[in-house]
Amino acid sequence: MLARFGSMLARFFRATAPDPFVLAILLTLLTFGLALVWTDATPRDVVAAWSGTEGIWASGLLAFALQMCLILVAGHALASAPLMARVLKRLAAWPNSAKQAIGMVALCAAALGVMNWGLGLIAGAILARETGRAMERKGVRVHYPLLAAAGYVGLMVWHGGFSGSAPLTMTDPKFIATTFGAGSGVEPLKLSQTLLSPLNFVVTGGLLVIAPLVLALMSPKADECHALGQYTLGEGDGATRVADDPGKPMLPRLLEDTPIVTVLLLGALFVWAFGFYAPGLTHALTGGAFGDAKAPSGINKLGLNEVILTLLMLGLVLHATPRRYAAAIADGAGACGGILLQFPLYFGILGVMKLGLVDLMAREIADIAGPDGLPVATFVSAGVVNMFVPSGGGQWAIQGPIALKSAQDAGIPLEKMVMAVAYGDQLTNMLQPFWALPLLAITGVKAREIVGYTAVLMVAAALWIGVWLWVM
Repeated sequence: MLARFGSMLARFFRATAPDPFVLAILLTLLTFGLALVWTDATPRDVVAAWSGTEGIWASGLLAFALQMCLILVAGHALASAPLMARVLKRLAAWPNSAKQAIGMVALCAAALGVMNWGLGLIAGAILARETGRAMERKGVRVHYPLLAAAGYVGLMVWHGGFSGSAPLTMTDPKFIATTFGAGSGVEPLKLSQTLLSPLNFVVTGGLLVIAPLVLALMSPKADECHALGQYTLGEGDGATRVADDPGKPMLPRLLEDTPIVTVLLLGALFVWAFGFYAPGLTHALTGGAFGDAKAPSGINKLGLNEVILTLLMLGLVLHATPRRYAAAIADGAGACGGILLQFPLYFGILGVMKLGLVDLMAREIADIAGPDGLPVATFVSAGVVNMFVPSGGGQWAIQGPIALKSAQDAGIPLEKMVMAVAYGDQLTNMLQPFWALPLLAITGVKAREIVGYTAVLMVAAALWIGVWLWVM
């Protein structure tokens, strides 16, 4: 029954869903219309909000876009390291049935997505592609679009993981002062209150089980499967390789093709990493030159910049030479095309939403729900807003102040509302194809071919998250 329902939705979206860039344009036009109807803004106000420094050219959001590009290419570089590629290829050869293949890809993509959204997205896509190839060699019929959908699951759990924008930015006093104001009463939250809380362990842990089960159960009959051969795949096995240049002079070869320069940079990165993650141990080992004997681990104040530096460090370790790592970054940079093209449009949408649309939607839903249902209502509204602003950090910047003010008024713990927004943001990634762009390039499928399956998964995940937001 679930397989038939998934196939029915997949056929519907294949026939109706537009290209992600077209969707961004349509959402822009829809936001313009909603602002003109639901707020007091004039057409001139709407265009000014869309095209100004609070919209397309918002400096903070442009910096955030660069962070998103860096986290994506750094995650790609880590996933494409030869060691990681070999691990993914071995995993791909393990399943012996279509259901096993789909469940395994979904579980791995989700687990990696908890670690880092960029790593989960790229590794999930590569694993889906390589699993499709391995199943074809074994003669196992597997529905390739469903396999690609399984590789996208990391984007449904990422905001409850260690690259989640809302929980990470809430550890930063400067971000809180800028976003919420000095007199807001909002204090920094430790990760032990958000990402490492019992609520998140239950919700995210449950999603790691639900996603593989639901997707595996949607596997169609063998004669209904779309084979791998129908698609144009990204090249190679996922590992970045560089061609040798026998005529290269000795000095450039020494600097580019050996780990000498990498080791020097890694020395600085290791000092930073130990000082951040284990300041007491670093202080003891260096005789007080680095670290702080009394400082706690930085894991509770992990931010986007720290995540990027950590990915950079791990990628350099696995690629070893500067030339190989630079090639891996260049390979991943192509996946940033969608971000660079579409992010400004979504920043413009965000600027228009600031005219009062987000406030209106959030307050209407909160009024209907009442204090007891406020976390669930915030979760739902965050899912709706994510369709217009598919950026966890950008969405938190505009919805966060409203959500936390509502929580303060209702006497609800702020950390619960942070996670409610985070869960809503990640949930509707299963409908909003923006973040699927790198996966689509690697697997060769179209967004309209996977969204029917991810929509079914979204409904199951929404029920799970909603129940635990209500009872905990």
